[in-house]
Amino acid sequence: MISSLVLTLIAAAIVVQIAVFSTTIYLHRSVTHRAIKLQPTVALVFRMALWLTTGIVVKQWVAVHRKHHAFPDEEGDPHSPHLAGFWSVQLGNVFHYVREARNPEVIEKYAKDLKDDAWDRYLFNHGTTGVLVGLTLLCLGLGSWGLLAGALHGVSYVFILSPSVNGLCHFFGRKNFDNTATNLQSIAFLTGGEGLHNNHHAFQRSPKFSYRASEFDPAWPVIWVLTKLRLAQPYTTIKEALAQPQES
Repeated sequence: MISSLVLTLIAAAIVVQIAVFSTTIYLHRSVTHRAIKLQPTVALVFRMALWLTTGIVVKQWVAVHRKHHAFPDEEGDPHSPHLAGFWSVQLGNVFHYVREARNPEVIEKYAKDLKDDAWDRYLFNHGTTGVLVGLTLLCLGLGSWGLLAGALHGVSYVFILSPSVNGLCHFFGRKNFDNTATNLQSIAFLTGGEGLHNNHHAFQRSPKFSYRASEFDPAWPVIWVLTKLRLAQPYTTIKEALAQPQES
């Protein structure tokens, strides 16, 4: 039983990080902010991983996040801890997200550039199916322990990691730039770099979230390797953007 439990915990941790890296590299940096252009096959792999581990519908997530950037901690922000309350976002971020994601006006306004393809229509827009398929795969590998692995992953991703970026990283932490978000390296380690949220709000199109030498963006080495393999084309990083001549 102990070995089965250990394997279950390891599997849950792996699935969480697959979801995290698919979210930050593909969903957030590539699709939402166009900070990276991924080779189509690589993008499809990330889309599949995201579908199996989260069931997120891309257009919905993109629209909600873009609205957040349009109204950071101001009236209209879908999940500001300063407006809705820290614990409301930290513990119930998913409910704030679902409310906005189900609003067709939000999708139309903030994700009108995203058009469904055949993959979306027949597969990726059916989030519940994706989660069930992913859970089935876990059970095929772990037996009934797969249910526990799936539950641990779901709780970690939905109620701990994602809310920490929208909650903690808009309430506590350090700032390099003048905006309402903060940097928490501890959260960044767990979320593929998303915890460096102050940096991201200052330079939304930077494919690399770290700025100072003391900061580490776990997703950046993956992006760097993909770039070297010519499977990705990153946009300008924070340091590159700051080094460019400023227009008068």
